[in-house]
Amino acid sequence: MPNRNLAWLLVFVAVVAGLFTYFLAVKPLYKMLNLGLDLQGGIHVVLEAVDTPQAPVNDEAMKKATDIINLRVNKLGIKEPVVQRQGARRIIVELAGEKDPDKAIETIGRTALLEFKDPDGKVIVTGADLKKADAVIQNGENTVSLQFNDAGAKKFAEATKRLVGQNIGIYLDGELVQNPSVREEIDSGSAQISPYESFKDAQNVAIILNSGALPVKLNVVENRTVSATLGADSIQSSLKAGLVGAVLVVLYLLPFYRLAGGVADFALAIYAFLMIVALVSLRATLTLPGIAGFILSIGMAVDANVLIYERIKEELRKGLTPRSAVVVGTNEAMRTIVDANLTTIIAGVVLYFYGTGPIRGFAVTLSLGIIISMLTAVVITRWVLMRMVGARLMQNARVFFGV
Repeated sequence: MPNRNLAWLLVFVAVVAGLFTYFLAVKPLYKMLNLGLDLQGGIHVVLEAVDTPQAPVNDEAMKKATDIINLRVNKLGIKEPVVQRQGARRIIVELAGEKDPDKAIETIGRTALLEFKDPDGKVIVTGADLKKADAVIQNGENTVSLQFNDAGAKKFAEATKRLVGQNIGIYLDGELVQNPSVREEIDSGSAQISPYESFKDAQNVAIILNSGALPVKLNVVENRTVSATLGADSIQSSLKAGLVGAVLVVLYLLPFYRLAGGVADFALAIYAFLMIVALVSLRATLTLPGIAGFILSIGMAVDANVLIYERIKEELRKGLTPRSAVVVGTNEAMRTIVDANLTTIIAGVVLYFYGTGPIRGFAVTLSLGIIISMLTAVVITRWVLMRMVGARLMQNARVFFGV
């Protein structure tokens, strides 16, 4: 039995060491983290709605405009963009990692009113008749392919039948972009706009057409570029702070809890690894406040171990065997651990649902840290201690716990 427990313990340590080596040296897991605007740079744009005779600003229009912009920036492929209202007329857009701010602003703020008009200026179909738009390469040209819905296809077919030999103007935001001649009736419900200078330009137009036209006119009142250099400096400073904090925690645990402190340090390393895995798996965006929450949770991750060890030491003083002391100590400490952490989790949930941007990042890392710390302390630490008891490595309680 002692040999079996020792074998399980060695296998567990070997597996953990292998995972650490692979995800730190071979395929660094931390490089898969989504970094926020403050860490990798990008753009911060403030858009303000203005009244026009055709489209006055109201709450319903602002809600729709926010939804449309949110849809556009998500289709740009930007990870975790921030789109939120500010007051009655403003919308804040933050795009982390965006390399071409001018193109991004054009895409998110363009009205995108699509109209097909006959020679007399009468509107045949509009963007409201559009089913979908796709960017394609047709005959070597970058093209936006349009597919109308049933009502739009019918109106377009009737118009092309009536206007054979004449032109149909294609307007986007009132600007004539194409004026093709109708050769025959088009009853397929499709049309094309071309050529575009690049395929990316065609993609951006397809995105804004698919999202629909903005219900109000938006002006850019602030366009601020956040330097990635600032983010790099913040990351370096945060890493140094985290390293110092981790070293101080390790130095505290070893003198006070001897070999058991080493077990807690091992559990702390597993905790940090699981935290990064969770952030990557959830595709959470890590901001500077989020890193602060991560660093703060390092100390909290040890708190559960301290509570467990103190209870185990009390049971050992009462004369219980190491196995019984570990079982009773962890069970008795659980109530205190849950009570201590539950209030912080509640606060984290409130911050997440009522906070914005970086505040939510702080709430996510803090709440995740508490949950994972309970897992590592209650499950992993207890399992390791029980295997060590079974392998008869805890015969001298003073050496192991400093009792």
